[in-house]
Amino acid sequence: MISNQILQDTIEGIKTITKVDLVIMDIEGRALAKTVEGNFEGYEDAVAAFAESPAESQSLLGYHFFKVNDDKQLEYVIMAKGDNDSTYMVGKMAAFQVQSLLVAYKERFDKDNFIKNLLLDNLLLVDIYNRAKKLHIDTDVKRVVFIIETKTEKDNNALETVRNLFASKTKDFITAVDEKDIILVKEVKPTETYEDLAKVAKVIVDMLNTEAMISVHVAFGTIVNEIKEVSRSYKEAKMALDVGKIFYSDRNIIAYNNLGIGRLIYQLPIPLCRMFIKEIFDGKSPDEFDDETLTTINKFFENNLNVSETSRQLYIHRNTLVYRLDKIEKATGLDLRVFEDAITFKIALMVVKYMKYMETLDF
Repeated sequence: MISNQILQDTIEGIKTITKVDLVIMDIEGRALAKTVEGNFEGYEDAVAAFAESPAESQSLLGYHFFKVNDDKQLEYVIMAKGDNDSTYMVGKMAAFQVQSLLVAYKERFDKDNFIKNLLLDNLLLVDIYNRAKKLHIDTDVKRVVFIIETKTEKDNNALETVRNLFASKTKDFITAVDEKDIILVKEVKPTETYEDLAKVAKVIVDMLNTEAMISVHVAFGTIVNEIKEVSRSYKEAKMALDVGKIFYSDRNIIAYNNLGIGRLIYQLPIPLCRMFIKEIFDGKSPDEFDDETLTTINKFFENNLNVSETSRQLYIHRNTLVYRLDKIEKATGLDLRVFEDAITFKIALMVVKYMKYMETLDF
């Protein structure tokens, strides 16, 4: 469960303090970590015999041998070089340290599994509270779920960066439920607002960009009051991530409570969307205009249907803009200078984006 690198770092730290060489073996006599040169090929039988014996420690072949158990099952054998009392004490200390690491990693693994199942709605209500109690996880504090989406699969660098960022926050949980998304279940203080959560998201984006050289999208759900509601915040964050990809591709941070009309369109059934487009445009697609026309439309919407400001920003004469708007009206029957028609056209553009996105998911 513990990586060999962690074991190596642990015994190197102990040797730096005590000047005693240490070796960590698996129960088959393979050296997993060591502070002394050599391959220890001749120690397999000695380790195997020690593993089978009832003794917890033993002095043999110039080393003190110690057992490290995980739930009463032998996991490692630690060898401390030397046969005096001080070496024995160092070996016991090393065994205790590795034992503590096993407990800590197991607890982290158990919590990680619990959080994953909680997010995915795989637990009964009674199990949620029972397991949370056993794992010493508060059930009645405010929390929110962040989803950090990376562009590459199994990006361990991104995962470790996020873990290091929140390492001091013992009540926050970082996990992953698929290949690309990192999940942060964050405790929310009573004074924190959604504006504060947006700042947290920005810190995550900036940190991954500067330290891990990774571009990510971050989405978060609404704040929930109980642990049983965490899965809801997770689903909201997933929806926010999808809605952001469809309608707000220029943003790398998206909040569920700030999705606007995109949230509504995202929940429409595709047949209803097709019916709407056919009714308004007689089967044509409102995004089939040339780039110049689409740029004109988008800029007109950005400037709240203001003809003068739109023509100024497009560096065209007012009459040229009016001509383009008249051309759009002839093609669609909608006059974008009229608020109701403009709203219809804007919604239609969003509906088409949604339909195209859903088509990509079908392949």
